[in-house]
Amino acid sequence: PPRPRLTAGPAVPRGQVTCIEVVEAYVERIKEVNPLINAVVKDRFEEALQEAQQVDKLLSEGPGDDCLEEKFPLLGVPITVKEAFSLYGMPNTSGLVNRRNVIATSDATVVSRLKQAGAIPLGVTNCSELCMWYESSNRVYGRTNNPYDLQRIVGGSSGGEGSVLAAACSVIGVGSDIGGSIRMPAFFNGVFGHKPTTGVVPNDGQFPDAHGVRTSYLCTGPMCRYAEDLEPVLRVMAGPGVSKLKLSEKVSLEKIKFHCMDHDGGSIFVSPVDKEILQAQKKVVEHLESDLGVRVQRVAIHKMKYSFQIWSAMMSSKDSEGQEAQRFTDLLGDHGKPVWPLWELMKWLVGMSSHTLPAIGNAEKLVNLNLSGKAKLVSMGKSLQEEMEALLGPDGVLLYPSHPTIAPKHHSPICMPFNFAYTAIFNVLGLPVTQCPLGLGSEGLPLGIQLVAAAYNDHLTLAVARYLEKAFGGWVLPGKV
Repeated sequence: PPRPRLTAGPAVPRGQVTCIEVVEAYVERIKEVNPLINAVVKDRFEEALQEAQQVDKLLSEGPGDDCLEEKFPLLGVPITVKEAFSLYGMPNTSGLVNRRNVIATSDATVVSRLKQAGAIPLGVTNCSELCMWYESSNRVYGRTNNPYDLQRIVGGSSGGEGSVLAAACSVIGVGSDIGGSIRMPAFFNGVFGHKPTTGVVPNDGQFPDAHGVRTSYLCTGPMCRYAEDLEPVLRVMAGPGVSKLKLSEKVSLEKIKFHCMDHDGGSIFVSPVDKEILQAQKKVVEHLESDLGVRVQRVAIHKMKYSFQIWSAMMSSKDSEGQEAQRFTDLLGDHGKPVWPLWELMKWLVGMSSHTLPAIGNAEKLVNLNLSGKAKLVSMGKSLQEEMEALLGPDGVLLYPSHPTIAPKHHSPICMPFNFAYTAIFNVLGLPVTQCPLGLGSEGLPLGIQLVAAAYNDHLTLAVARYLEKAFGGWVLPGKV
């Protein structure tokens, strides 16, 4: 489908293509490939086409392009929205069977801002049950497949967004991330995803929303195929919060202090990093040093070895007012009866549970290992945050694997449940991170890398992502769909 411009004039340029042609192209693309990938779980094609007609009318009758660009920076851009976000008239179940009749009666804040900027939602996309697992599969909509290999996972929880973008069915995706839920799907599906600095983009209007200390860890952000689209969408999503960032500041790549870490140091809970991922990261380092003339400093941050334990402890800790984190068991019982995890597990074993196994496992608090050492781990997390901020400073970027393995086959995450630690650690540290694709590996599956900066230095990771896209090709159209 044609790609609307987001960064130079209205998204639908006068005289080149009509908005209705753009939207029709994306609608046809979704109809063509969604039976294979099962990413869009509810569409609003009729409404989208009506809105496209209104855009064309505005373009034919309205003021000049400059005026339109200022008022509607995303005019006519087709987008998709993670089903966990409220989009008026669309389901808002988060994959929970008890919520299958819940229909959104309003828009989430970021969705409203995107619509006000002129974007046109095409529908909502699949996620994992209650957004707490890294395979997007649930008992409401079924399983979403990877466009590069239908037998592979799309990641989670914003997995439908990763899949639909990779398959060229949308321009922009709305995702959320409390443990890597933007970055893992972006990595597995070979697209860009940005987890902003904590507190910049509002999280209102999604289910489940964060409570207590988790409000500091949940982030809403953009996903897309092209690096240049991240910044304009982030500006719209952030609204007044964009003033906390430095997105208008010119970045001199040669003056960035680059750091590189190949792996977490060997956590016993996490898979070793694939050789292909290490090789891709090595190529990035070599290119930065040869092309920019910089020296990439290799670092070994000891506490990263305990990323999973730190994330788990901080996620379940009390906030400054002593409020406990919301129990996952309570979320499972939303719009229904209370859930008893062990009983639910027995029902699952005989095929009678309405929940997925990962959700039941989370309810049983499998992530709360070593409760007695929680205070020590929280303290370690605070110390790691200070260490990371000191390392990165005002001009530093860390290169770090997005995940230890390329997209695994369906169901296999249950055998490596803690691999999300490679992304999750940056949620509790509050740092901005951009997932950047690095082409395809030997099996035709996407490779990628995380770009990390100090708080409020999102402009650095976005600038490096744009640079690496030109150097390594960025998104590659999958040949499977």
